[in-house]
Amino acid sequence: MEFSQGFISAAYIVAALLFIFSLAGLSKQQTAETGNWYGIVGMAIALIATIADPRVDNVWIILVTMVIGAVIGLRLAKQVEMTQMPELVAILHSFVGLAAVLVGFNSYFEMDHSMGALFTKSELMAVNIHLVEVFLGVFIGAVTFTGSIVAFGKLRGVINSAALMLPHRHNLNLAAGVIAFILLVIFVKQGGGDSILYIMALIAFAFGWHLVASIGGADMPVVVSMLNSYSGWAAAAAGFMLNNDLLIVTGALVGSSGAILSYIMCKAMNRSFISVIAGGFGTNVVIDTDTDYGDHVEIKAEAVADMLKGAKSVIITPGYGMAVAQAQYPVYKLTQALKDKGVEVRFAIHPVAGRLPGHMNVLLAEAKVPYDIVLGMEEINDDFAETDVVLVIGANDTVNPAAAEDPTSPIAGMPVLEVWQAKNVIVFKRSMSTGYAGVQNPLFFKDNTQMLFGDAKDSVEEIFKAL
Repeated sequence: MEFSQGFISAAYIVAALLFIFSLAGLSKQQTAETGNWYGIVGMAIALIATIADPRVDNVWIILVTMVIGAVIGLRLAKQVEMTQMPELVAILHSFVGLAAVLVGFNSYFEMDHSMGALFTKSELMAVNIHLVEVFLGVFIGAVTFTGSIVAFGKLRGVINSAALMLPHRHNLNLAAGVIAFILLVIFVKQGGGDSILYIMALIAFAFGWHLVASIGGADMPVVVSMLNSYSGWAAAAAGFMLNNDLLIVTGALVGSSGAILSYIMCKAMNRSFISVIAGGFGTNVVIDTDTDYGDHVEIKAEAVADMLKGAKSVIITPGYGMAVAQAQYPVYKLTQALKDKGVEVRFAIHPVAGRLPGHMNVLLAEAKVPYDIVLGMEEINDDFAETDVVLVIGANDTVNPAAAEDPTSPIAGMPVLEVWQAKNVIVFKRSMSTGYAGVQNPLFFKDNTQMLFGDAKDSVEEIFKAL
C-alpha cells in the first residue's frame, strides 16, 4: 500500500507534536514515564511514516538494519546499569554525529558539480545553501562524534578525567574555528571541493576531541548535556540535507532543549556557559595537593544508628557512590524506618549529582522514595543549619566546602550543598580518595564530620538493622 505525500506529512506533524509532549513530560519526575511513552510512540510513527514515504527506495534494506539496531538496543538496555547510563548516552551521541557526517558526504557527492556555469541565479542560490548545509552538517557531526567518544572515555574511566592542559589550548580551539570558517567561504565560493571537505572534516574531528578533553571531570555532566545539544543540531542539519521536515524539527527540539539544559546547569554550578562549551576558555585549573587538612574521624554503623535514634531531623544527600553501590533501596527502607520513629527525613539533591542531570532523582524514584521529600539544592540549603544529622551517601564534589571557601580551587564558586552547617555529618565512602574534580574535600576533616567507610549499600543495611 502506497501512502500519499500529504499523509506522510500529517504523520510527521503528529510525531513532532508527540516529541514536544515528550519533552514537556520529561521535565518533571511525576510525568517522566508518560513523557517517555510519548517519545516512543512518536518515534514509532516517524519510522513507519519514513519507510512508507514514496520517495524512499530499498525499503527491505532499511527494515533489516532497523531490526539489527532494535536487537542491539534491546540487548544494551537490558544489560546497562544506571551507573553506566551517562556513558551510554555519550556514546549514542557519537552515533548521531557520525550519521550526520556520512549523510553530509553522501549528499555532497550526489550533487552534479559540473553544471555550475549553467545554473540560473535562483538555482545557484539553492546550490550555495545546500553547500552550507553540507559543510555545517559535517562539521557539527564530526565535532559531536569525537567529542562524545572522549566524554564516553572520561565517564568510563579509560581517559583521565582531568582537563587536558595543552600549551595555548584556547588559541588552538580558536584557530580551528577560524580556519573552518575560511574553508566554508572558499567551499561555497568554489561551488564545492572534495579536498576542502576532507580537510575540514579532519579539523572538526580534532577540534571535537580537544574541546571535550580540555574540560575537567567536574563539568562532565554539562558536557554530556552540551553534546546532546550538538547531536540535535547535527540531526537538524541532516534533515535539511535529506529534505526531511521531521528530522529538522526533532533535531531543533533536541538541540535547543540540550542547550537550555546546559545553560541551566552552568548557572547552578556558577560556570560560564560560553566557557564550558568553548573547552574551559577563561579558566585556569590549579589543583593543590600540599594542603594539610588534619585527621579524619571514623565511625561505625551501630554508632550512626544511635545518633539517628536521637535525631529530630535528618537530611540524606546522595551522590554517584550511591548509584555505584545500588544503595537506593536500603536507603528507602532506612527512610521509612526513621519516619516511623517520628524523625523528619528529607533528601537534598544537587543539580549535577551523579554523572547525568537528574541521575539521583531517577534512582530515588526507582526505589519509590516520595517526590515531596526529594528537594533541590536551592530549596533545602538554608535548612542544614537546623538539621541534626546529614547522611552524605557517596557524594563528594557537590558537598565540598572548598567551592565556597577556597577561591583557588578548580570548583571555586560552584554552589554546593552546605552539609557542614549541620550538627553532625556522616560521610559514606569507600576511601579517602578525591572526587571526580580531582580535589580533596575539607568536609572530611571538619570537627562535626565522621567517616563511615565501606560499601554504601552494606553500611545502610547495617544501620537499618541497628535501629
